[in-house]
Amino acid sequence: MLRYLLNKVLIVVESNKVEIKPLDNPENLTIDLIISALDKHFKTKYGTHNGAKLPVLAFYAIYLSIIKEVKRYENCSLAPLASLTACDLTSKASGDVEIFKEDKLFESVEIKLDKEIDSTIVRVVEEKIYRFNPTRYYILSYYGIKEEDHIEIKNIVDQVQRTHGCQIIINGLIPTIKYYLRLIYNLSDFWENYCYLVRNDRELQKIHKETLNEIIGTILTQNQTISKDLFS
Repeated sequence: MLRYLLNKVLIVVESNKVEIKPLDNPENLTIDLIISALDKHFKTKYGTHNGAKLPVLAFYAIYLSIIKEVKRYENCSLAPLASLTACDLTSKASGDVEIFKEDKLFESVEIKLDKEIDSTIVRVVEEKIYRFNPTRYYILSYYGIKEEDHIEIKNIVDQVQRTHGCQIIINGLIPTIKYYLRLIYNLSDFWENYCYLVRNDRELQKIHKETLNEIIGTILTQNQTISKDLFS
């Protein structure tokens, strides 16, 4: 029975593997093309779970690039990605993405794809800051801040800055990605890292990976059009 169950697990794992198409013209990648592709990948209605992992993988790929290219992140390293389903109370991670500098927690990133940032989310982050002691903490959401919680959130952010010293930065998900991409010299490295992370992530479903291939087809078409326009 155990052998049968293990075999079934292997079958499920194998069926979830999808090869991600490489770009024919990665040198034609632009920030606008990447943002368009990521936005579509994040917001597609999949009808299944774990799609919220996609922006987490995007930020992980961004940090893989900027820790090599940006002075602020010199001597930094990334912690392995934690499970998306881990409970905040039991998780040993301070956020969805963690950056360490000389073995000390440097920055943490919390990403909310389908939720506005409300005071409850910021209170949970406050607890994490006192527990893990990062110097900067990003809270990012596709939908921004819940308007009626704006004043309370500002008070929490100011209090943490005064009493702990950690700077809490709250921003939109897509605008933050666009800002970070401007800091990256080699956009094709970022895209390759993102595709690699999506391909090998065990929490994502097959449809998440197949959708990325469909999006890459669109990117290829746009790249070819750009190339023709440049030389016409």
